[in-house]
Amino acid sequence: MLVIKVSLYEDGLTGVIITPCQEEYEKARQEWNRAVQKFPEVIVYCSQISDIQNAIHYARRHEMGIRIRSGGHHYQGYSTGNGVLVIDVSPMKGIRLSGSGQCIVMESGVQNREVYNFVGEKGYPFPGGTCPTVGAAGYTLGGGWGYSSRFLGLGCDSLKAAEIVNYEGKVLTADETCNPDLFWALRGAGGGNFGVVTSLTYKLPPRITAVTLVDLEYISPGLEEMAGFLGVWQKWLVGLDPRITMNISMYNSPQDGLGIFGRGLFYGSAEEAAAVLNPFERDGAVLSYEELSFYQAMEKIQSSYPDSEKFQSTGRFVQRMYGEKERMQIAGLIAERAEGSVYAAVTVYALGGKIQEVSPVSTAYFYRDASYIMGIQSVWENDCYGEINRQWLYPRFQYIKGLTEGSYVNFPYNRL
Repeated sequence: MLVIKVSLYEDGLTGVIITPCQEEYEKARQEWNRAVQKFPEVIVYCSQISDIQNAIHYARRHEMGIRIRSGGHHYQGYSTGNGVLVIDVSPMKGIRLSGSGQCIVMESGVQNREVYNFVGEKGYPFPGGTCPTVGAAGYTLGGGWGYSSRFLGLGCDSLKAAEIVNYEGKVLTADETCNPDLFWALRGAGGGNFGVVTSLTYKLPPRITAVTLVDLEYISPGLEEMAGFLGVWQKWLVGLDPRITMNISMYNSPQDGLGIFGRGLFYGSAEEAAAVLNPFERDGAVLSYEELSFYQAMEKIQSSYPDSEKFQSTGRFVQRMYGEKERMQIAGLIAERAEGSVYAAVTVYALGGKIQEVSPVSTAYFYRDASYIMGIQSVWENDCYGEINRQWLYPRFQYIKGLTEGSYVNFPYNRL
């Protein structure tokens, strides 16, 4: 590493400091979404609370904006910015059991795969996310949808307490009795809005021996088949067994053309899962079932994610059933890809189950009664197609917005 400017240290910054003059800067400034290209003034990798406090004081003295980053997976890149100071908590990796094994306490730099490694070897599941390098903190603070959500609740529903450094550099505890308003907001209002979270305490679910990993695919569907799938999907969710959570994409890619593919987790046997998913099999879907430990299932899910992407994506809450005409129009949104797009999709994420058992006003995650999230995305590889793909997405998002009610803060979109 190059020698860091002494003046920054003399001015109170601590931790590992990266500035634009260093060779590490180009890598350090990148988000997981490589379509986001921003240039912060200073990046501070914090290993302890005092590093965070010093960074806050430094930024306030110099009237610099602050961004907070853990996994760097913010869809719109709001965990970085131009000319700002980025407080990066990714070095804070502490994780332990407490309360005789009833709770898990983790620092805010812990990622999904690290949580699963820790709980998996002890036989526990965990209501975390899907992509391995997503920060568990940001995931939780925005609500936290994952393949266990209908059975175990959202990530924020297991949160028992959080430690946070506020804008003055003060360390606060937030739980049901201490700073309860702040604790309410930290469960669903989005990461980086109220301070720098340094640790989170979750209630652990009971140990389990096995789950069933489900894959679902329709072979060469047309738009009518896609619309038909949506009809099956929305009826299937009514009164659905809470042990299963799935997301399924209707997509268009250069390799496959139109397709439907989904994946999910069932807390039970393969035989039971097959019975639950029978409506899709009768509709023509090809399904596969694999009984695995929770840890093995999450390893397999996470292995499908690339190291990075260039994309634009967002998601909205669905509150009602759609008729045939609307379902055809939804399917038609991805009938043609934008120029340069290597993948375009409308994806549905199952809600309900344990999620709906919490009052909409008990946490900042409000849309408890929604049936599912409907997302839309486009992925590209060449930078020259970025704006074309963004312009492709906007009118399609506007159509979905007219059919839905409320946007999911963990799938943010800068044109809301």
